[in-house]
Amino acid sequence: MLPLTFWLGHHYSGSRDPALNPPAVLLATQHLQQLVTVRYTIQKVVGLKEARPLAGEESLLLIVEGRVLGGVDLAQLSAGDIHVLSAHKVAIKLPAARILDASLDEKETKVWDRKLTWWTPWSADPGMEHRARLTALDAIRQAALDQGLIKEAQQQAQTAIRELFGAQGIDVVFEPNMS
Repeated sequence: MLPLTFWLGHHYSGSRDPALNPPAVLLATQHLQQLVTVRYTIQKVVGLKEARPLAGEESLLLIVEGRVLGGVDLAQLSAGDIHVLSAHKVAIKLPAARILDASLDEKETKVWDRKLTWWTPWSADPGMEHRARLTALDAIRQAALDQGLIKEAQQQAQTAIRELFGAQGIDVVFEPNMS
């Protein structure tokens, strides 16, 4: 792998101070793609109850454990999001942090209870468990948001980028993203 200084386009033009190349800074940052900065593991109990045709109902209780990844998508950066302030300082307008992925851990996801009204003459709906899993996925996403995933992911992304560029002697400041 090439060193970050290669990607940043350091070059020497008779001076001892390297000059930063703005397109190269953009390329180096975009090269990181999706920067995952936080991972939440969330457990939830999801209940689903549905009326059956004509009479009766079916209910299902699902216990799930899910994983939610948060971070920033650096591939969204454009040339206008990076400004070289000096030979050793850049300003970056990071994309807003967001949920990058959410999934259920199938080994930790179980149907705890399933009931059909005793007078219902038909069998259990095979699609109900799938609908409960989709509901659970939405619930773990919302729980991660409620626990502050976005704010933490944004702060961690800034820290990671500062450390990456700082190791090369480049100071990074972040401009607010109004989108």
